[in-house]
Amino acid sequence: MTRPEFALDVEAISAIPAVPVILSMVKHLTGMRFAAIARVTERHWVACAVDDSINFGLKPGGELVLETTICHEIRQHQQPVVFGHASADPQFATHHTPLTYGLESYISIPIVLPDDRFFGTLCAIDSVPADLSDPAIVKTLTLFAQLIAMSLDTQGHLESARAELTDANEHGRLREQFMAVLGHDLRTPLSAIRMSADLLATKTEDKRSLGLVSAIRQSSIRMGALIENVLDFARGRMGGGIPVKRHITDDLSDVLKATVDEIRASHPQASLIESIHLGGNVYCDPLRISQLLSNLLGNAVTHGSPTSPIHLHIWQECDQVIISVMNRGTPISPRLLPLLFEPFTRSEAGGRGEGLGLGLYIASQIATAHDGILTVSSSAELGTCFIARFPAVPPA
Repeated sequence: MTRPEFALDVEAISAIPAVPVILSMVKHLTGMRFAAIARVTERHWVACAVDDSINFGLKPGGELVLETTICHEIRQHQQPVVFGHASADPQFATHHTPLTYGLESYISIPIVLPDDRFFGTLCAIDSVPADLSDPAIVKTLTLFAQLIAMSLDTQGHLESARAELTDANEHGRLREQFMAVLGHDLRTPLSAIRMSADLLATKTEDKRSLGLVSAIRQSSIRMGALIENVLDFARGRMGGGIPVKRHITDDLSDVLKATVDEIRASHPQASLIESIHLGGNVYCDPLRISQLLSNLLGNAVTHGSPTSPIHLHIWQECDQVIISVMNRGTPISPRLLPLLFEPFTRSEAGGRGEGLGLGLYIASQIATAHDGILTVSSSAELGTCFIARFPAVPPA
């Protein structure tokens, strides 16, 4: 019975497809009738694989007393040991190992892993002499031992990869639970808060109370936007992009005008100058394009100059829809421009740093999902300008 602490080693060797062929080749090259791969530690000698034609009696998992083996010495000096006729060899004629096991021929090659850890030996024995004088025998067995070591190392990396994959699957399950919490357990009570605020607004005329109700409503709207952004971020990272449902629509102008009105209502202090000219049908997901515009306008309100208007232009050109949002304010450093469309990095660009830094990332992902692109330029003379472009017609 294999000791539990060596079960993985025996399993690892048995999992190497080349091992039976290697042991057969060792017997063929040396002319000996027993070949094995042994795991050798400070206290144990354990057979991991065996090719036995002399009924030596060892099976995978079987042990020899470490001190009775030459592998105990090989573990210390990590050099091959070879003799072809023990009884005629001055060094091994009186050695305890050939005397104990009745051996005449013996060869053992150390197996050293790529990180210099000693694993064990590749060995062959027989009770009759063998001609081991050809240097090619030791060289070939050394290559076999290196092949075994590399295979064990590869298996170790594969096991680590499997463990990481298991962890990743577990993390994926936790992310799905996290999305479920966001999607239901948070949005549902938040909707109740907003409806309660609307109801309270109809039941009181006290200015102070109305001010508190308005603050509750605005906070719940902002919390809802944050939750939706995090949900979209999670969906995008888990599913390879933010999902969109594109179709032919003839009312995109109305949808985007309604988005502008919502921004005005939620940010009465902001000045918006818009020009929206879309003619005919557009192939898109109107709700996602509305979200893209809302994120760009929200970003302009948050990070632009409060004393300068935000300029919005939306038009069609060469079968493309173009959305341009420009605001004045402190220009963004050229070093930070490439980071703007990465998640959680917006606050690094200065400004007041509100939100999670997901708005521009999500806007960029929506543009990409529409086979389009979102770009940015920023200078003291021209201001900061975000331009989104995407095809207005379905792909051919």
